[in-house]
Amino acid sequence: MELVVLFGCFAVLLALGVPVAFCLGLSALATLFYLDIPLIVAFQRMAAGVDVFALLAIPFFVYAGELMNQSGIAAKLVRLAESMLGRVRGGLGQVSVLSCMMFGAVSGSAVAATSAMGSALTPIMRETGYDDDFAVNVTATGATTGLLIPPSHNMIIYSIAAGGSVSILSLFLAGIVPGILVGLALMAATYALAMRRGYPGGSFPGWRPLLAAFISAVPGLLSAVIIVGGILSGVFTATESSAIAVVYTILVATFVYRSLNWTKFLAATRNAVRTTAIVMLIISTASAFGWLMAVAEVPLRMSEALLGITENPLLLLLIVNVILLILGTFMDMAPLIIITTPIFLPVTTQLGMDPVQFGVVMILNLGIGLVTPPVGSVLFVGCAVGGIPIERSLRSIWPFYIAMICVLLLVTAFPQLSLALPSLFE
Repeated sequence: MELVVLFGCFAVLLALGVPVAFCLGLSALATLFYLDIPLIVAFQRMAAGVDVFALLAIPFFVYAGELMNQSGIAAKLVRLAESMLGRVRGGLGQVSVLSCMMFGAVSGSAVAATSAMGSALTPIMRETGYDDDFAVNVTATGATTGLLIPPSHNMIIYSIAAGGSVSILSLFLAGIVPGILVGLALMAATYALAMRRGYPGGSFPGWRPLLAAFISAVPGLLSAVIIVGGILSGVFTATESSAIAVVYTILVATFVYRSLNWTKFLAATRNAVRTTAIVMLIISTASAFGWLMAVAEVPLRMSEALLGITENPLLLLLIVNVILLILGTFMDMAPLIIITTPIFLPVTTQLGMDPVQFGVVMILNLGIGLVTPPVGSVLFVGCAVGGIPIERSLRSIWPFYIAMICVLLLVTAFPQLSLALPSLFE
């Protein structure tokens, strides 16, 4: 009965449009009241959920991304991508995907990438003859590559949800190849749509402008190199690297690009504080919700139910993928990682899947959910930036869904796509 109360309250509140964090927290309180457990337990579990040192990396990575956005580093990346791919058929769409990949490599935020790249490229694409729905869809789906390409604060959340047994560095390295594959698949879909709609290609600007664009973008791109390289070399931890990313970004934006003034600094700080507060509230309430699921033995029951369906490992992994894809359309990524990791990680581990590989599969799954209604926060941001209703976007986004799902199936079926890089540094 406690499960009925827990999930029933959550479903009703979600249907009423209550924010996810409050749905999780109020459902936990209602269940504790039903079980006659002191309500203070909910707040204790919430405090314990965010009292983790590794979570310090989240506000710093978010802050670094906001500083990069405000200081114009995103524009430098767009210029580099345009110099590289602008001449290809549907070149501005290719530029959007590559720009999102590079911005994701220095910010780790899909929403920030959608906002920054959408604001920069959508007006240009509109003036050049591209349809608005194409511009929105290619940017929103391309932004999800930043969830996989390090640094990714969602991988940090997964590591914590897995009990700290999964190395953050291994997750960072494991996401590189799948993230690149998603980008390439989206570029292929972009090219196919460009051919079908007759979008033009640009012209090669020449090697000198390409070199100039590359040199201009190098200081921003070095952020990702410093983060991953510093962790690999043992100079600093993943958490410390986030603080170094902030310091580095401020120095580059102030003294190299000279584009960060006091107004932009305050705007970046304000946006980072707001985003961090939202993420931490979701993590804390999801921790209380997840603790009650453990009390009700949901992970054990789900494991038994899934393993009772079939003994075919690949089929079971496909079932887990389908469940995650469906859940990702209704909830944001952070709470789902905290709630579902204790449920599905033991099942997939029992089936022989490496926890690092499962982390990549989960984040890719839930990343697809970020561009899928009814929640689809990244897609909503893209539509807001592009100024189109979401219904118009959905009529033509399916080729990008197919591209992302194909990569998801490949990463699920072939472990080495995600495990090859981490195994080199074990």
